[in-house]
Amino acid sequence: MSFDDLLADDGRVEPRDPMPDGYRRTLVRQIAQHAHSEIIGMQPEGNWISRAPSLRRKAILMAKVQDEAGHGLYLYAAAETLGVDRADLLDQLHTGRQKYSSIFNYPTLTWADVGAIGWLVDGAAIVNQVPLCRCSYGPYARAMVRICKEESFHQRQGFEILHTLSHGTPGQRAMAQDAVDRYWWPALMMFGPPDDDSPHSAQSMAWGIKRFSNDDLRQRFVDMTVPQAEALDLTLPDPEIRWNDERGHYDFGEVDFGELTEVIKGNGPCNRERMAHRLRAHEDGAWVREAAAAYAAKHAVPEEGAA
Repeated sequence: MSFDDLLADDGRVEPRDPMPDGYRRTLVRQIAQHAHSEIIGMQPEGNWISRAPSLRRKAILMAKVQDEAGHGLYLYAAAETLGVDRADLLDQLHTGRQKYSSIFNYPTLTWADVGAIGWLVDGAAIVNQVPLCRCSYGPYARAMVRICKEESFHQRQGFEILHTLSHGTPGQRAMAQDAVDRYWWPALMMFGPPDDDSPHSAQSMAWGIKRFSNDDLRQRFVDMTVPQAEALDLTLPDPEIRWNDERGHYDFGEVDFGELTEVIKGNGPCNRERMAHRLRAHEDGAWVREAAAAYAAKHAVPEEGAA
């Protein structure tokens, strides 16, 4: 079956199937950016493992950060099925030739930020990623099934942290509200620029890589989150949020996409800090990679017919 016929039949493209170069390049760019986001995203919350307020919170946060590392591995493996090398993808991240999600360039100032990341950031990720379980590229779609299941736990964990704080002392409630105030708008930016300014969205949808546009996904997130904020008894920092009977959706204020552009360019609050930390970790782990490569070479199974 040809590539076009496979897409028309809502089928799955597999690694050995014929595919246009543009389709392959788009997948590599998107999957690599997704994988980079998972491993960079370990930093803001990993920063709080040693300062979690209880042993239970520490254990849960450690498990979550470990999940994010696993998500990165699934995604790098999916990208490798397209003929790229993981080491090369990491090199492109480290040299700034490939990007990661803008949201991870914001600081985690208090414990409540861990809750805001779980509720808002992972909540936005779920809205964005659940449709990817039906992506036209098989390895990516299959990786997303497990990732989305684990992200749903992370979102509930964040909600529970904020619920505890918002129903605690006045100081705890204020801390929760401050975290939501700071993370709301960056969470809306996670869906990317508006559809009219998105250079890749339309083609990705035509190829079945994406199923919904940036603006559609952003609207879904707002519609999902407003009632949850009411359950938390916290206020979203947008006075223009209100239900629109005619549209059947919540209206909301204009997102500052100029800020998104600046963060992507490397001018966010923590861009340099995140990359410096990533480079140190990569250099510190060189001995592990060398040992693994030596072990693999020593125990490699000879090819059939080799002397």
